[in-house]
Amino acid sequence: MNINKIAIAITFWALLGVGTSAGRAAQTAAAKTGTNRSFEVDVPASKEWVDTNVDLRGGAKLRFTATGTMTYPADDSYAGKMRTAGTFGPAGLSRGFADLIHQYAVDDAGHGALIGRIGSGDYAQAFLIGASKEYDVPVAGRLYVGINQSLSDAKTATGSFHVKIEVLDEGSAAAANVGGPAETRIPGITPQLLSNIPRRVSDPQGRPGDMVNVMIVGTEDQMVQAFTTAGWVKVDKSVEGSVLNALLETAEKKDYLTMPMSTLYLFKRPQDYGFAHAEPVKVAMSRNHLRVWRSPDEVEGRPLWCVAATHDIGFERDQRNNGITHKIDPAIDGEREFVNGTLSATGLVVQRDHVTPADALTTAKTATGGEFHSDGRIVVLVLKNSTGKSN
Repeated sequence: MNINKIAIAITFWALLGVGTSAGRAAQTAAAKTGTNRSFEVDVPASKEWVDTNVDLRGGAKLRFTATGTMTYPADDSYAGKMRTAGTFGPAGLSRGFADLIHQYAVDDAGHGALIGRIGSGDYAQAFLIGASKEYDVPVAGRLYVGINQSLSDAKTATGSFHVKIEVLDEGSAAAANVGGPAETRIPGITPQLLSNIPRRVSDPQGRPGDMVNVMIVGTEDQMVQAFTTAGWVKVDKSVEGSVLNALLETAEKKDYLTMPMSTLYLFKRPQDYGFAHAEPVKVAMSRNHLRVWRSPDEVEGRPLWCVAATHDIGFERDQRNNGITHKIDPAIDGEREFVNGTLSATGLVVQRDHVTPADALTTAKTATGGEFHSDGRIVVLVLKNSTGKSN
């Protein structure tokens, strides 16, 4: 081999990154046969997430196989004692009572387990991989693999997992929009329908409050499935139920996210559902939350649900009674997009659009006196039915 050929070969392998996890993934992909691709990546204990550099279509099917061990050392400090410790494989350590005070990406998976997600950490719902798993990719996006641990864990943990990722099915070329379907006009969302929907909800005394900023088209079961798949949980309807469930959840070593929310009214009746999406430890003061009402209207023969979504970020004085209430993020459109992003990432949204009512609400106060502002738009999400179509 002459000098020029040697130089070309060295450049080629350097571009592939030989000796690195990304390099091994590129080499394996270059050597693929048939329609299957395979990649390999190392996940060190010091990392929370590792970018695999693998972009996937919605509907792709993956197979994960993982080996290796990690260790959480024993720690005599108070903070160190408040977690499980030991050496373990990709399934992680069994969760203990002390783990309740930590935030893990997958709250029902083992401490230190191998996990994955598709796309942005802001909206993507992490899932357990463990030692092996076959997984159907819900929407197009970049694949990340990581460890079900806190940032403090990563500072002292040692070891790594080695992960083989096989793409068994590439998915549909039509499902290549990252994070969910592209926005398109939804014929059933007419100016007349929008005029039928109140812009704001009210408290029991009739004071106007949060704005309606999300609308969902689908059956009740489909609506509930979309929220739960996206990591939202139903909230308790009473304080008594909250206390009972807190005891049960603690006994079962689960994170408790279902703190009740106040009753508000739309269409002259209380919310049909309340959902929350929060950091377990911060649930008392900070959480994404929303209320859902079924509208009297339908869209192409399917129920229409109206949602008022806000992000609690702390506490403030309730101007109605001088008590204490939650303070919401005044930039309320961020919560609208959090609902849009988390639900669309499930693969259960087949159409979506932003619409602006004729009497759009851009600034107002909640029933408790807190101010908020918006661009006035409502996001509309059409859910997949049992046949996979929008109607």
